[in-house]
Amino acid sequence: MRKADGSCLGPLAGVRVLDLSRVLAGPWATQLLGDYGAEVVKVERPGTGDDTRRWGPPYVKDAEGRDTTESAYFLSANRNKRSVAVDISTEEGRKTIHRLARWADVLVENFRPGGLARHGLDYESLKTVNPGLIYCSISGFGQTGPNREKPGYDLMIQGFGGLMSITGEPEGEPMKVGVAIADIMCGMYAVTAILAALHHRSRTGEGQHIDIALADTQVAWLANQGLNYLVSGENPPRLGNGHPNIVPYQVFACADGHVIVAVGNDAQFARFCACFGLEELAEDERFATNPARVANRQTLVPHIAVRLAGLNRDDILARLEAAGVPCGPVNRISDVFATEQVRAREMKISMPHQLAGSGTVDLIGNPVKFSSTPVTYRRPPPLCGEHTDEVLREISGKEKTGED
Repeated sequence: MRKADGSCLGPLAGVRVLDLSRVLAGPWATQLLGDYGAEVVKVERPGTGDDTRRWGPPYVKDAEGRDTTESAYFLSANRNKRSVAVDISTEEGRKTIHRLARWADVLVENFRPGGLARHGLDYESLKTVNPGLIYCSISGFGQTGPNREKPGYDLMIQGFGGLMSITGEPEGEPMKVGVAIADIMCGMYAVTAILAALHHRSRTGEGQHIDIALADTQVAWLANQGLNYLVSGENPPRLGNGHPNIVPYQVFACADGHVIVAVGNDAQFARFCACFGLEELAEDERFATNPARVANRQTLVPHIAVRLAGLNRDDILARLEAAGVPCGPVNRISDVFATEQVRAREMKISMPHQLAGSGTVDLIGNPVKFSSTPVTYRRPPPLCGEHTDEVLREISGKEKTGED
């Protein structure tokens, strides 16, 4: 879709999102909707705002190099939004949310189940003022079930949902993933559900309530490991960086760091062995096929580890790439953003920010590349309540003119 002047609109241009969420799962979802062109209004507590504004250090630095009140955590999930400060515990605040809900196509919230009902801001209340509203509730354990009242922090969900039991070294303690992946994936599921509900509404005019739980989504993306259990009846073990169904598919130490070897089939294994003078392994019936390699993992992997330990990383990668065997480096995050690939794909962007001493903040770009309706970065992460007057003036103007 393009404006009359030829500039591009995102695929969700014209969709209006009321964001009553905080921390990560909900804000991640609404940021993605905003990247796709939706107009997002974020409602925050007056004065304090989203909890993650204070989740630091690091914080944005001012012109004197001092910490401001804006954390890197908050910046990661809140671009392409306007911030409105509203106290929903007051009658005036509740009326404001009703007005905003009448304006919105989508509402996203992550209060505990029943939390907004006390204020008359639950789905049943708001659908009376906007029958077409798509109301997405994100919670730790969902709106039903014996755990519905329990809080849903990412670490707790990774533990509850089994992810930590399959993450970490075999003899070590269960480990969480290095980012809040349960929150992020729940936000992604929320976006797909919202888009499906928008499609349904476009055909029927009907809004609906979406109930999505961090625990449910984490169980859903146990994927092959969950099915390994359901098919075998056995709990998958922790394998460190090893793969439960493919060998060798893991990290190996080398003379100057670590490399990833990702052998996906028997032909690749034969070529891998040829690269390092290990042809006898490919001919050994204990290792010739992937099922045999999985069964004899404990015997095979030490052979490979000893051979690679004395070689330099770049030498290993060059040999394997030339042989068409999947492999790669283990980069630090600084290495990631220094790569030509990440620069070419515009995965680091800069946006203006009024608190930053440099005038801009660096953010991570959106990974989706549309051919006709590209992602746009229109608004930097807002200050708390930065757009309250602006948004409420717009709503008042629409109410006076009777605009949708």
